[in-house]
Amino acid sequence: DLLLLMKNGLAKPVIGCSIAAVLWTIMFSPWTSPHINFWVMMTCSGLILTTYSTICSPGIWKEIRMKWDDIAIGVGLAAALWAVFWSGDKLSSLMFDFARPQVKLIYGMKEGENPLILSLLLLFIIGPAEEIFWRGYIQKSFSKRWTPTVGFIVTTLIYSLVHVSKMNFMLIMAAAVAGIIWGLAYRFFPERLGAIIISHALWDCAVFIWFPIV
Repeated sequence: DLLLLMKNGLAKPVIGCSIAAVLWTIMFSPWTSPHINFWVMMTCSGLILTTYSTICSPGIWKEIRMKWDDIAIGVGLAAALWAVFWSGDKLSSLMFDFARPQVKLIYGMKEGENPLILSLLLLFIIGPAEEIFWRGYIQKSFSKRWTPTVGFIVTTLIYSLVHVSKMNFMLIMAAAVAGIIWGLAYRFFPERLGAIIISHALWDCAVFIWFPIV
């Protein structure tokens, strides 16, 4: 099986997804998460995945441009995604009794932490690292092996599933919705990876720190 994966050019991205799955399980699993600091682990995970992406795809950094139009698109996409989540929060609260308690559990991960430090980590390490890995490396690799549409679907599915160990339906749905939006953006505009990185970093800060949806 490993030889087949190597022959198909899938070994490195599959190993990368496996590493991400292990890291996310450690962060979110009820058996391991109480024994670690989530934000330290998330930061280290981002650095590990960024390093892995760079080793496997050295040219990835050349694809990241940060021109004024990328910044504007990134800001606009982050604002639109925040609005989607605000609307989704209101709707889910009406539909599901468990929605609000599960959302509060997600926000509980920032209790006792310095908002400024979290903002800096989300802006400059965590948010960018996730997009460099999931879209810039994984989705791109799968798209090359199959088609851009299949690459988008498979990457979004994996991105959602790595959050399953938290056993929080709202978190999984949040990852799925965000993954779909960022994945579609990369599917149709791969040259806009920089804008997608900006949108992820800003959205992280907005939804968790600056303008929490509570």
